[in-house]
Amino acid sequence: MKIAIIAITRNGAQLGVKLKEGFADADLLVPQKYSGAAGKGAVTFTQELKDLVRQSWPAYDGFVFIMAAGIVVRMIAPHLEGKETDPAVVVMDDTGKFAISLLSGHLGGANDLACRCAFLTGAREVITTATDANCLPSFDMLAKEEGWGIDDLSRVKTLNVLLLDGGEIAVVDPTGHVRPYFHGRGKLAFYDTFVEALQSPARGYLFVTNRHLPVQAQSERLLVLRPRNLVLGIGCNSGTDASEIEDAACANLKRLFLSIKSVRCIATAAAKREETGLLAFAEKYALPIKFFESEALNGVSVPSPPSAHALEAIGAAGVAEPAALLASEGGRLLLKKIKSGNVTLAIAETD
Repeated sequence: MKIAIIAITRNGAQLGVKLKEGFADADLLVPQKYSGAAGKGAVTFTQELKDLVRQSWPAYDGFVFIMAAGIVVRMIAPHLEGKETDPAVVVMDDTGKFAISLLSGHLGGANDLACRCAFLTGAREVITTATDANCLPSFDMLAKEEGWGIDDLSRVKTLNVLLLDGGEIAVVDPTGHVRPYFHGRGKLAFYDTFVEALQSPARGYLFVTNRHLPVQAQSERLLVLRPRNLVLGIGCNSGTDASEIEDAACANLKRLFLSIKSVRCIATAAAKREETGLLAFAEKYALPIKFFESEALNGVSVPSPPSAHALEAIGAAGVAEPAALLASEGGRLLLKKIKSGNVTLAIAETD
């Protein structure tokens, strides 16, 4: 997490030095006149504070403002977009008494950042998110800690309110991670199937799944969390457009009732490191790509017969299936290799 520590007083600059020493990746920004108090490692600025914040906003994952909370609220307001993208914001007074989690407490990590600031300086952390104040877990923090996607972020609030109100929530979780996370806190009832959960007397629903849900399963009180447990094994001819790769991947995910939000990564041959269409498709969906050498691909047993084209082109008997299996680390194929135009595709699910 890259942190910007911004102070505007002498005391604040000195407090910022303590904070900077405690973070692996942090910049201390202070006005030019307090460069002496901030030490050699500080970055000085001369522009208006609002201009500094505007320029710095996209560059950092979190901010610690050592100044009045009112100043901070006015400065950051024009830059706010949503809790899924806004950085963590913590405010401290320049005497170091309080570290207030102001923005993006859960998904952005401001609650943890405030606690870290308090630990480093001897301040008292101030956490106002309702679930934390009531010593309850939250559904967005569950998703963050597990690395899961969230289908509709607005429904997190609905489920968290139910949790606070003691309402029953029906849970379907084949991963088995929800029960130990909540550890008996909250009124959660666990079911094996979506139908059983929806027919229960629960007031809200939590489904952990990589599958698309039928229309009849949709509800404003349903929160769907997406475990990232799918791997797209992709082979393609040189020069294949990103749109063709996307069409093949999305069409087959849809055919299998699988969500692209559950895709962990793309897997392919090392020979495709510079394939612009594949790189563009991965960038569009923010998916990492794992590249495998032909020797590794040839060491995997796959159901489809060898590909003469792949053998001639890169010396591998296949790409899509072995790459998907390698990246899934012992998973299973949900989709054997299919060919669609210039694209070959296989889909694996991790255990």
